Amino acid sequence: MIMKKFITTILLATTALLVSANFSDSLKMANEYYAANKINQAISTYEHIVANGYESTALYFNLGNAYYKNNDLVNALLNYERAKKLSPNDEDIQFNLDLANQFVIDKIEPLPRPFFIKWGQSIVQMMNTDQWATFSLITFILTLLFALGYVFLLTPGLKKASFTIGIVMLLISGAAFSIANKQKSISLHQFHAIIFSPSVTLKASPNESSVDLFVIHEGLKVEVLKNHNSWLEIKLEDGNRGWVQKDVLKII
Repeated sequence: MIMKKFITTILLATTALLVSANFSDSLKMANEYYAANKINQAISTYEHIVANGYESTALYFNLGNAYYKNNDLVNALLNYERAKKLSPNDEDIQFNLDLANQFVIDKIEPLPRPFFIKWGQSIVQMMNTDQWATFSLITFILTLLFALGYVFLLTPGLKKASFTIGIVMLLISGAAFSIANKQKSISLHQFHAIIFSPSVTLKASPNESSVDLFVIHEGLKVEVLKNHNSWLEIKLEDGNRGWVQKDVLKII
């Protein structure tokens, strides 16, 4: 039984290494196509990698660049947004995203938010989920070290300092864990999408005969709120809502 488990573990590890090597080779090939200005081949190879379930900031960013160079701004926006979702503070991604957004017809002004909400969101977006989780673990380990210092140090001043710093590290660790958990929850339950149809009329309810509300255009980023059969309720940054068919957008 032990030998069987050992062999299974080895086989799984070997398979994982082969898959990772295949991913690296395909990504290298796609990058070479892009560098050689073979944009269609680069896009095809990048998309094949994505279709096989791989994702990374570099993959989506490079795919976005390839689509942008091919004058496909909507797919460029989609992949830049996917790259930003993985690395929210990457300046290169934001720059290219802003550049592509200049060509989007609809200029939606977001609802004004209180300063403390903006401040809180800026802190949350300083790192991605994995980075916040790692930071939480590191500060928790520091908490344990300062706790040991409090127990074993003999000097009263050092014991007091270890206790105080340990409490601070514990609070920081808890806050970082909370932020990581919040980001994970948002990624699981909050969905955004890019409109892919040249123009879309939003409906008051999920049926074709309902009242027309307003028209939006391709490239616009929206939040997906509800799902009803072949319809989705979406919300714009200015708070306006309406229903659209699922096939007019792609989830980021």
